[in-house]
Amino acid sequence: MSATGPSTDQAVLRIVAAPKPDTIDAVIGRMELLDASLPRFDGLKWFNWLYLLVTESVKNGAPAAGWQDPAWLTRLDVVFANLYFDAIESALTGGATARSWPALFEARHKPGIDRIQFALAGMNAHINHDLSLALLQTDDEFDIVPGKTSREHDDFEQVNQLLGSLIPQALNKLATGIVGEVVQDTGKIGRLTALWDVKAARDLAWDFADHLRNLNGLVRDFALTAQDRLTGALGRSLLAI
Repeated sequence: MSATGPSTDQAVLRIVAAPKPDTIDAVIGRMELLDASLPRFDGLKWFNWLYLLVTESVKNGAPAAGWQDPAWLTRLDVVFANLYFDAIESALTGGATARSWPALFEARHKPGIDRIQFALAGMNAHINHDLSLALLQTDDEFDIVPGKTSREHDDFEQVNQLLGSLIPQALNKLATGIVGEVVQDTGKIGRLTALWDVKAARDLAWDFADHLRNLNGLVRDFALTAQDRLTGALGRSLLAI
């Protein structure tokens, strides 16, 4: 997986293989450890940086009236983040990794790829593949099937709005405002966000979770495989712009 040498990947593996975090604060702490362990020339660092920023913003960015179902939303964030940590662990240990993720893992040390590309390639893999699975697991734990008029969906949409304003600002900072890093191609931001939109991806993940809920066996496996392949292809496109 890596060209950084065994010491970096061993440090990363120790972090992600530790017992799973079960609170938002613990998730943030784990992402901070990853940030400290990943060198600046590692593309995974920049997706992790963006994901850390997003997680902190969701934690601190509740609407004025508060979340409608904070327990559900918090659990969703934790389950979702653990799928990211699992993906890193699988890639480092040679385990089975969803096709969505290798686009980022295999390119993380390639020259000529901007930080914003790594960040969005990670978002693409994580949201398009993992979010539906996180939604299903969280709903099962709460024994609910939330519809489009539910409290849970309202909270989900509130997060969409938060991310819709946060992501462009974060990408601009990645391109121009990282201390010690050269300014990169800000024109790519528009091209990348035209190809991949966080709100649209999250809405599709909600719908895909509803679709998977009604499938089982080989039919469910086929749907997951097809979606996984499309996500991987899109990730490679984001890294090739």
